Amino acid sequence: MRHARMILLGSAAFFALGTAASAESVSVPMDEVRVIAFSNPVTTVYVGNPVIADVTMIDPKHAFLLGKTFGETNVIALGANGKELDNRHVVVFGRRMGAVTLNRGAQTYNYTCTALHCETQPVPGDPNEYVSNTSSAVDVHENMGAKAAGTAH
Repeated sequence: MRHARMILLGSAAFFALGTAASAESVSVPMDEVRVIAFSNPVTTVYVGNPVIADVTMIDPKHAFLLGKTFGETNVIALGANGKELDNRHVVVFGRRMGAVTLNRGAQTYNYTCTALHCETQPVPGDPNEYVSNTSSAVDVHENMGAKAAGTAH
């Protein structure tokens, strides 16, 4: 009986450790990046839902994890032999320091603010026109910068 109890406790500890290792979680704010490290070199990385997050390998043991929109997904890393080396839960959240939400009736408009000013920072759920106007302004700004850089030669 005592021997059976020791085996049962040993098995429970083994499964608890195995679960803890594979249940590691990474949290990242939307539109920000975190560096994730792998204990062994990986050759392939999959994101469960690439709409929520994206991964870019830095080297075989490190990757950038980009939070694209809020939600939850996972990242699985495979070794050279195709064996799973890591499986992490990923949480992308939308709240950051300085975030301000303006409610106008049923619509919301999100901004990122400092002590001096606020800038538009649309998130999923904001009105389409607000998102489009912000995206258009960003595109125009980037194009102007690219043209200026091209003519600076």
